[in-house]
Formats: sequence, structure tokens, C-alpha cells
Amino acid sequence: MFKEFKEFVMRGNVLDMAIGVIVGGAFGKIVGSLVNDILMPVVGLAMGGINFSELSFSVGSAVIKWGAFIQSIIDFLIIALVIFIIVKTANAARKQPAPAPAAEPTTKECPHCFSVISIKATRCPNCTSELK
Repeated sequence: MFKEFKEFVMRGNVLDMAIGVIVGGAFGKIVGSLVNDILMPVVGLAMGGINFSELSFSVGSAVIKWGAFIQSIIDFLIIALVIFIIVKTANAARKQPAPAPAAEPTTKECPHCFSVISIKATRCPNCTSELK
């Protein structure tokens, strides 16, 4: 059972996924910092000094932090945009294989009996006509 588990874990797809999750988590922290520390202060300044992370309202004893929700939406949009640009760039960088050159024909058709014969034939093996 341990051997099967080891084979499962060592498969390329599982390792690739694990690396993607780890890198994605680190990337999420970078984007979070970009939004919270750079973009949102500028957006708040442009809107008259509003700090989005503090925007909220209360319903009874519940506090609805709609400013934090706006920041999460901006986080998502930035992450989606960056991933779109990365995928688009990777697809453009991936070279399409050049089409294989057309192979030289190895057969031809006899003009007399219309059977398929070797291109090197000087006489049709089927009707024995001489070929030019």
C-alpha cells in the first residue's frame, strides 16, 4: 500500500499541482499587498481620503464590512488579469511546430488503364503499355 501511495504522490501531475498551490498562495500574498498597501490607498485618496478597509455598517449587533469585500473583489480582478496575461504570453511563446513538408509522390496513375503504379515504372505492369 505504501508503494502505491508513493507512486501516486510522485506522479508528475500531483507534484505540479502541489507546486502550483504553493506558488499560488505566495502570489496571493503579493497581490493582497499590492491591493491593500498600494492601490487602495491611492483609490481612497482619489475618493476623498476614504479607507476602504474601515468601511462598514451595522445591522443590529452584526457588522457588515463592505469595504473589505470591495478590496477582495479588486484582489480577484487583479489576480485574474495577471493569470490571463501569463497564459496569453505562454501560449504566444509556445512555438507551433512547422508543418511537415509534403512527401514526394511514390506512385502515379497509368494513363491507359488508370491503375496505380510506381513512379519509376517505364511500363505499366497491368496493361504493359509503355509510359513516357
